[in-house]
Amino acid sequence: MSRYRPPRSAGTALITPEGEARMRAELHELWHVRRPQVTQSVSEAAAQGDRSENAEYTYGKKMLREIDSRVRFLTKRLENLKVVDSRPSDPNKVYFGAWVSLEDDDGHESRYRIVGPDELDLKTQQISIDAPLARALIGKALDAEVRVQTPTGEKAWYIVAIEYP
Repeated sequence: MSRYRPPRSAGTALITPEGEARMRAELHELWHVRRPQVTQSVSEAAAQGDRSENAEYTYGKKMLREIDSRVRFLTKRLENLKVVDSRPSDPNKVYFGAWVSLEDDDGHESRYRIVGPDELDLKTQQISIDAPLARALIGKALDAEVRVQTPTGEKAWYIVAIEYP
């Protein structure tokens, strides 16, 4: 049995304007602030002489590789993303970028925003469009019932509100 695993897909290439702004800010921070700082510290460590046992030099080079890797990823990803900044033609249905309020059978209400996979943040209630719940919600109207298979079994929700920012 081999250890080969096919590369993961990058997910749906959609992003909200806010998500794109965060990614561009991270790219700017890495390229124009962090990388020059690390480059400066690496050159200072290299000036100390013997690099073979210089932990600051080794750590700095490692940090540069990580920063460069992230910069390459962000640059390529931003080139391939489509920013969705327009409202859908039917605001009474759930589409990308919508805030959806759901109520379960027990009466507990929850609210989620459907965003791209690069913006996923459960702390702010933002779920990826590739998530099973989001896929089940897309195209549904107000008061529709949505059933999703969860690890604990099938669960049902009812759409009680749809909002677009």
